[in-house]
Amino acid sequence: MAATVARGVVYVHSAPRALCPHIEWAAGRAIGRAVNFDWIEQPVLRGSQRADFFWEGAPGTGAAIASALRGWEHLRYEVTEDASDGTDGGRWMHTPDLGIFYAQVDNAGNTVIPEDRIRNAMEAAGTNALELHRELRLALGQAWDDELEPFRYASDMSPVIYLHRGVG
Repeated sequence: MAATVARGVVYVHSAPRALCPHIEWAAGRAIGRAVNFDWIEQPVLRGSQRADFFWEGAPGTGAAIASALRGWEHLRYEVTEDASDGTDGGRWMHTPDLGIFYAQVDNAGNTVIPEDRIRNAMEAAGTNALELHRELRLALGQAWDDELEPFRYASDMSPVIYLHRGVG
């Protein structure tokens, strides 16, 4: 039986230039081999760099990478791990102001909110629809998405291609 291979992406949205080699070292250690990122300027935050890196490893490597990068001041990043045979996927987002957020991800890339988390949101909100909305946004990591969004669109130099929904 072949070993399951997990795949994912590390998105470093902004990092001080001096931190870049340390990020590569930490990610490489989590993956189990030396890695080199293709760094480019991050125009949203002067003096910072950004990089995207596709990785392969054992299931759980995404968590190891996110943990290895956690705690560095001024670092914004996301780590994804696609679902693979017998394992759920995951998404980790980190910002200096908010810290780290984790969500389970299904095969289609949707965020999975566990039943207990939904029940907790309903209990906390009571009959207040606005409070339920706030609780569900928190469960989905909306604050992290909001803070990272300007950094995701980096610049015209970014190798990322964004798909747009058709209208009509």
